[in-house]
Amino acid sequence: MAKLKLRQVRSSIGQSARHRGTLRALGLGKIGRTAEHSEGPELAGMLRKVRHLVEIEDGATSSKD
Repeated sequence: MAKLKLRQVRSSIGQSARHRGTLRALGLGKIGRTAEHSEGPELAGMLRKVRHLVEIEDGATSSKD
């Protein structure tokens, strides 16, 4: 499965308790914190809820030849 890198870019202050809980479940919670997760339907649903608070990158690392 592909890996995704997540980085929190906005504060959870003023967000609903469900959004704050989703951020905690993703391993985030402070601005600038990053986490790496395997792509899947569960992750896609969580990201749909907090997409306005996080930045998503492809987690594939480049290999040096």
